[in-house]
Amino acid sequence: MLTASDETLDIDVLALPETTLILLAAVIEPLRAANRIAGRTIYRWRILTPEGEAVETASQLAVPADGAFRPEGDTAPLFVLASYNWRRSATSTLKMQLSRTARHRTMIAGIEAGTWLLAEASLLDNVSATTHWEDFEEFAAAYPQVRMVQERFVIDGKRITTGGSLPTIDLMLDIIRRRQGYSLAHEVTRLFIYQQAAFPAADRGLPSTTGLRIRDARVAHAVRLMEEHVEQPLLLARLARRVGVSARTLQALFQENLGVAPHVHYLALRLNAARRNVIETKVPFADIAAATGFNSSSAFARSYRAHFGESASDTRKRLRGTV
Repeated sequence: MLTASDETLDIDVLALPETTLILLAAVIEPLRAANRIAGRTIYRWRILTPEGEAVETASQLAVPADGAFRPEGDTAPLFVLASYNWRRSATSTLKMQLSRTARHRTMIAGIEAGTWLLAEASLLDNVSATTHWEDFEEFAAAYPQVRMVQERFVIDGKRITTGGSLPTIDLMLDIIRRRQGYSLAHEVTRLFIYQQAAFPAADRGLPSTTGLRIRDARVAHAVRLMEEHVEQPLLLARLARRVGVSARTLQALFQENLGVAPHVHYLALRLNAARRNVIETKVPFADIAAATGFNSSSAFARSYRAHFGESASDTRKRLRGTV
């Protein structure tokens, strides 16, 4: 699940009563968006409940289930979602089912209070994990065998844990990034206009943000300049001068904040803009190439194919009118 792949990934979502709608959406919506942007099904999901009945969320809105959770030989990653009153669901039967299914699953994730369910089933023993910051100290005291760390989400071997709905979005973006690459994950963030929280980590007992979230004002400034200069891309030296740092410093800041070099982010930004025009307009490819900073149609064609695995013409034929 966490390595580069073009194959469709199936996941099972075990939603427990009083799970919040935003937590469920935090898991599913980034995957739906990735499918839409990619123009094909790269993620599928099933919503499971303990008895196969619709689950009533904390908002008192029922979400239909695709079936009952049973510890058969399913190998798909399992996401266990819980928010409020998780103890009501922590029956001996469910804990046994979680323990049994862990023998087959490639990955099990405790999403928000789902972390408590995994701990109750002894699935986090000697594993690094996190949970919602409000419950962190209580959890650490209740399960000393779990190595608690203050992170938004934690991946340790075959176990994943998250600290709430927004950290869960971070996790899903990280999964998309690892599987499909930086460009698609970045386009999903743009679709949601998803940015870093405006408070420093120390203020809330949380760690610094990671992944695609920008915490350095200089990097944020550089990204805005890139977005403003798609048609005529700025050279790295000029971009760095506009931001007020050296080119080497800007490269280091991008690696620290986004995990990629400035030119990788810039190219992803330009090619994603080009792809939107390929799909949504009838503009000639030569004009799209010029509008996204390519000095020739052939350079655009080579870069587009290398990035998306097909030509712009193939994309337009395949996706026009479907997204």
